Formats: sequence, structure tokens, C-alpha cells
Amino acid sequence: MSTYTPIASVTLDSAQSSVTFSGIPQTYTDLVLVANIAQEAANNSLRYRFNNDSGSNYSATYLLGNGSSANSGRESNITSAYVSTTGSTTLETNYILHIMNYSNATTYKTAIGRGNRASAETDATVGLWRNTAAITTISFALGSGFPTNNFAANSTFNLYGVNAQLSAQAKAYGGDTIVTDGTYWYHTFLSSGTFTPTEALTADYLVVAGGGSGGGPLGRGGGGGAGGLRCTVTATGGGGSVESALSLAANTGYTVTIGGGGAAIIGGGGAVNGNSGSDSVFSTITATGGGGGGGANPGNGQSGLTGGSGGGAGSANGVAGSAGSGTTNQGYAGGTASLSSAGFGAGGGGGAGATGGNGSSTNGGNGGNGVATSISGTSTTYAGGGGGGVNTGTAGTGGTGGGGKGGDSSSVGAGTANTGGGGGGSYDTPGSGSGGSGIVIVRYAV
Repeated sequence: MSTYTPIASVTLDSAQSSVTFSGIPQTYTDLVLVANIAQEAANNSLRYRFNNDSGSNYSATYLLGNGSSANSGRESNITSAYVSTTGSTTLETNYILHIMNYSNATTYKTAIGRGNRASAETDATVGLWRNTAAITTISFALGSGFPTNNFAANSTFNLYGVNAQLSAQAKAYGGDTIVTDGTYWYHTFLSSGTFTPTEALTADYLVVAGGGSGGGPLGRGGGGGAGGLRCTVTATGGGGSVESALSLAANTGYTVTIGGGGAAIIGGGGAVNGNSGSDSVFSTITATGGGGGGGANPGNGQSGLTGGSGGGAGSANGVAGSAGSGTTNQGYAGGTASLSSAGFGAGGGGGAGATGGNGSSTNGGNGGNGVATSISGTSTTYAGGGGGGVNTGTAGTGGTGGGGKGGDSSSVGAGTANTGGGGGGSYDTPGSGSGGSGIVIVRYAV
């Protein structure tokens, strides 16, 4: 995890007498300058001022050595603070200046510097600015004349912010993104990995499995069921009570597996059920992959598959399958199919928040809606079922939370990636829609 946040960077295109960083944000505890500089002529020291203060309010103490001898010294009541001696013309002098508590408005400001020049010496300094104001501007120049000499072209200055408060540092590793809103840390896994706390934690979680694909390939296929959804915040799947947070041990790696969505059913003449999604896992918590939608060809409709949420039933001439069942406290069942010769609408896939819609003589069943949770800091809906296919009339819509549209004569929709949405059921070419992959989010208090 990164602890240095870039604030500003300067590279000189030509010689310049000074470099100033202004408008420095006050959202960090410390600042760090990393510089690599040279000067145009004779050796002079790198020096700095805060908030354009040119009064005799600075002091510095330094140690230096060259491999054969060492020296020390002190400057008091000076108009700029010393960092280190700079070599001439060659970009070989490197600096790191650590400015502590710069945004604090109650204490004097202290800075620790290190400089090294391979051909000459290494320096360590501590500087003091006798002022309690928060630092908003830092200026750098060469020599006590501020400036006495110019920086050479190609000198570089990089300013970083550091938040040294313990509460500002994440307490675990792992995830595709790691963010905080000041109250919680959020680790989001879009792909499989490991979550490793650096201290004992009580963690909330969202675990969503991959959604099932719709049935197909040529008749009215049922919509794919959404991936099972298990959550400790706002709501969980299947109408159950929210689950309990996990107690996690320090320095222990907890496996995170992101379930893939079921592959689409493309081509062939037989009635083929959709492919179920794969399970998602966090530690001891497993969410079950969504059930594939019931397959169909012109003469036969099949039943949707059982899963986290069940697949919708497929429909065909005189034969319709049954809706697939959902998993308790993860998702709902799919919808039934119509046997009317007018339309043969297939059932929609079940969602984490609602049963899939039933097909009718004029419509495919809509996918069941998903569940909204605020575990990421923003209310977001996951695990919607896929819509059922239809040959005439209107295909079923995908459920909220990433469900794919049911197939009709023009198109079919896939489940949205990292939502666990089910894919739409087929109507003829191009077959059914694939299921969406799952997601895991882990939350713990700052």
C-alpha cells in the first residue's frame, strides 16, 4: 500500500533561480521532498523558506562526512534553512527533506534532511522554523543569498504528502481497489486474491457469485439465475436477515475467489440448459453460483437449474419446463414459462431480491431484481436475474443489478461483469446471454 501521495513535480527546462510549491493541500500530516539537482557554477548549499518568510526565524544543525573525515556545525537566526551542499553542473546531488506536522497550526515546524553527492560527501540536517503557522508554500534556492546561484537545467523536484496517522492507514492487504471515506476502509475484489489483515479485525462483507447464462439455443430459453448474494450490510439475498460480520486474525491470509459467469449457449439444435455460474468465496463464506436458464428448441422446453438464484423455465410447442429453485438466504427462484401457441414466453431468472417473472403468450418473464447494499459506501444493486426469451412480443427485461435482457428477434443481453447478473434466455440466433462474474467487498472500521 502506498504511503506517499504525489502533490507536485517540477523539472527545469532551463537554469532557474528558485523553485516554489504553493497552494499545498492541508490534508496530510507530513510532506516529503525528493530532489536531484545541480547548479550552474560554484558549490552552494540547498536552502528553503516556508510561506515566503525571509525573517531571521530559521536555524539548522548538520553533520557531514566524506569517507575520511567528518564535520558538524550549526546556523542560528538565519533567513533560510540549510539542507546540504550541492555540486556544480553534474546532476549527482540527491536530497530527501521530511517536513513534519506541516499542517499543524500550534507548533514550530521541524524538517529533517539528507543529502548525498557521490564524488564528495553525505549530509544529515535538522532544521527549525520558529513559526506556528501551517505551511502552504515552500521555496527552494541555492546559497544564503537565496539565491546566490541558479539551479541547472534538468534539476528535478518532487513533493509528496504523507498521512502518518495510524487511523489513516489501511489495516489489511488485498483487493483490486482499497479506499477509505474516513469511517471505513473498503477492499473490493473484482478478481480472485487474498485478504490479509495486519491486525485483528471485525469485517463486514459482500459475497456475490457468478450469474448463470440463459437457456437456448433456438427456442425460448429461460433467463439465467443471478449469483447467490450474502451480505452483512443493509440486506442479504433471498429475503433473509443480514449476516454476521467475521472476526479475522492478524497476519492470516483469507482466500477470496470470484466466481465466473456461466458461458452463453450458442449454436446447435437441441434444447440446452444455460450454464450455471461459479461460486464466490471469502474466508468461510460461500455464495452459490446462479442457476442456468431452462433450454429450449422449437419442440421442447426444459427446466431452469437450481442455484444461488434459480434459472427461468424454457418454453416450446406444448412443452415447458419448471422454474429452478434459489438457495435459502441467497436468492429466489426463476419464473415459469407460457405454453400459449401465440408467444411461448420463457421465464425470467431469479434475482437475489425477487422471484423471476413468469412468461406469457406475449412476453418473456422479467428477471428478478437484485439487492441494494451500501457496503461500498454508496448504495449499489447486485445480482439481478436474466430476462426470458420470446419469439413474438416483448422479451423479458433484466432484473436490476446486472441482469441481461431476454432474447428476441434482434438481440439478447449478457449479465453485467462483477454484479453476478444472470444472462438473458435465447430466441434463435445468436443464442443466450452469458452470466456476469461475481464480486467480493470487505469493509472494516478506520
